[in-house]
Amino acid sequence: MPCSAALRWLTRLLPAPAPAALPWRERMRSCFGALLGIAFTGAVTHVLSGPGANIPMLVAPMGASAVLLFAVPASPLAQPWSIIGGNVVSATLGVACASWIHDPLQAAAVAVAAAICAMFALRCVHPPSGAVALTAVLGGPTVHALGYRFVLAPIALQSVALLGSAIVYHALTGHRYPHTARTAGSINSTNGANASHFAPDARAAFTRADLDAVLSSRTEWLDVAPDDLEALLRALQLQTYARSFDELTCADIMSRNMISVGATMPASTAAQMLQRHGVKALPVTDLTQQVIGIVTRADLGGSERRGGFVRLWHSMTRGRSRSEPTVATLMTAQVRTVRTDTPLAELVPLFAEHGHHHIPVLNHETGQLAGTVTQADVIAGLYRRPNHRAEQAQSPVADRRAA
Repeated sequence: MPCSAALRWLTRLLPAPAPAALPWRERMRSCFGALLGIAFTGAVTHVLSGPGANIPMLVAPMGASAVLLFAVPASPLAQPWSIIGGNVVSATLGVACASWIHDPLQAAAVAVAAAICAMFALRCVHPPSGAVALTAVLGGPTVHALGYRFVLAPIALQSVALLGSAIVYHALTGHRYPHTARTAGSINSTNGANASHFAPDARAAFTRADLDAVLSSRTEWLDVAPDDLEALLRALQLQTYARSFDELTCADIMSRNMISVGATMPASTAAQMLQRHGVKALPVTDLTQQVIGIVTRADLGGSERRGGFVRLWHSMTRGRSRSEPTVATLMTAQVRTVRTDTPLAELVPLFAEHGHHHIPVLNHETGQLAGTVTQADVIAGLYRRPNHRAEQAQSPVADRRAA
């Protein structure tokens, strides 16, 4: 049995990631750019250092840097400060560890860990820089003989040469690099529209087909899986939508004519109340109107039908109704509650993501049951919010007219 579970776990690792949404023309452009970049870097090192120089013409981490610079230029890990800062800092720490720690294994481990820590602190994380730190420790006598000169040549020299070739190549082929932060105005002009023309309430939800269409139209590979990107965008869309309704609170939308039950009430009676009032859940309160649980139709099940038989049986036997369950035995004690001053924006994720249908609302001062909020109440609140904003926008005009 453990072997089969392990086999199933291993099979989940075999499928390849989602294919890159890039046309073959762009893939070949990336390959040709890497070819030119590595060739140019090696040539620059050879020319500037001379044929008899005792430095490597190319270090292996430059191959990994070329993958990022030419195949994934939109990644934050491939930006100029990432490659220059990451490689130089990692080379410096690698040489220091090789000089101070005699055990190569310990020196290599400390060098990589220190390089990652420094890159995080300096905001220049570049994965190939971890290999630069290892090269400084395990590069052999040639690298060790260079000492701290290894930081300047070959590391800094080859990093600058490879970066320069990437900047020129992307410019000649019509691609934006480096990917510096753009302002909202530049993004709007690029998209051919002004985002201020679209109110938040008018933005339509996107579909996976829309996302795939946009990704397929790009000429650069984003360093994120489409599924993760979709989840991120949907969470952002929900957060933005919820934030636009943050002025309403639970007190504005909750149902105040709340029916509650006691913990000692027979389950059949509670089921009859659910049926009579057409609700799906009832808060359970104590004598001070503090919420101690919630009971739903699913919790009660067939208590209403069973209750009639139980009462008939005990009326015939003149016994006390000891076998009929009470609300306390069926209710859910861990109940999610909100306060009357809770913003509507906080309710949207509770219903949209956590599957709640009925949430008791407590008075924010006394903690007593004040009402309940349902999905229908939230929808009504979302409908009221644009009208509320319109009334606020018109109120100054009305005030001026009255004056």
